[in-house]
Amino acid sequence: MIARSVRQVQQPDWISELRAAYSDPLRLLQDLHVPATDADLLPAASRFPFRVPRPFVSRMRPADPNDPLLLQVLPRTPEVVRTPGASIDPVGDLESRVSPALIHKYRGRALIIMSGGCAINCRYCFRRHFPYSDAVGTAQIEHAIEAVRSDHSITEIILSGGDPLLLKDDHLGEIITRLAAIPHLTRLRIHTRLPVTIPSRITVPLLHALTETKLKPVMVFHINHPNEIDAELDAALGRCHSAGIPLLNQSVLLHGVNDDAATLAELSESLFAASVLPYYVHLLDAVVGAAHFDVAESRAISIAAELRRRVPGYLMPRFVREIAGENAKTPIA
Repeated sequence: MIARSVRQVQQPDWISELRAAYSDPLRLLQDLHVPATDADLLPAASRFPFRVPRPFVSRMRPADPNDPLLLQVLPRTPEVVRTPGASIDPVGDLESRVSPALIHKYRGRALIIMSGGCAINCRYCFRRHFPYSDAVGTAQIEHAIEAVRSDHSITEIILSGGDPLLLKDDHLGEIITRLAAIPHLTRLRIHTRLPVTIPSRITVPLLHALTETKLKPVMVFHINHPNEIDAELDAALGRCHSAGIPLLNQSVLLHGVNDDAATLAELSESLFAASVLPYYVHLLDAVVGAAHFDVAESRAISIAAELRRRVPGYLMPRFVREIAGENAKTPIA
């Protein structure tokens, strides 16, 4: 009787790792042997919660307060400083909503908000102020699917969030099957960071859900620094590649993290070795709380020029800025 009960509550490894994520920045810094005080961390953490999975933490350098992975997730005092021009909706998501969960900005493709959470709370997130409470849920996804069904101009559907891979495999599979039944849809794009932070999220049932319908799947990962790619993530990306799924990466250009050509060149090479093509390098979206990550456009252009000299053309990501109201990403170099 006890054994049967244990089997019933047993969860996939990725769910256990998600539940074991750090939620206290002081505890993380203690474990990394990096000094900190409540005054440094808590004001920012109270405005945007702290969360980082342990597999991602395992790639951080101990005793290094400037570790590029740590800087992406650590709450810091500049987050609470008012910045002119910053917005809670810097890319115009709210104005582009067709329904609470459906964003339709660009011709031929639309995006469904599948969840309101992520495995990791990146401090520069452009959706850190998004009103997920009215966008996420069964009814909202139902309305989004019906809106896509009625718009024959949409041929590609993007699942995003939060992170769409927070949904369990069977639930995600049901939604994908329903989308595949819409005649005019041909492609399915997944935007995710979850496997980067918890590589065990790439399960066999997930790959089946992505590949067993008529929709051509594409996975777009979010990796900012070569140190994020370890053997475990490389193996997970290999499973996706072996399933025949095209893999792309988009990064954000972040001050103190990856704002130099040498780091981005190493990232492009590491991505390609893991069967992923560099796709975009985004200039920072001017979201409230993230100005300390900003890199001036003139510097971004200089970095892009130097990167172009270092890597072959197929490893050169497009440097872009997303401008609210524009009909595509805007190239900056």
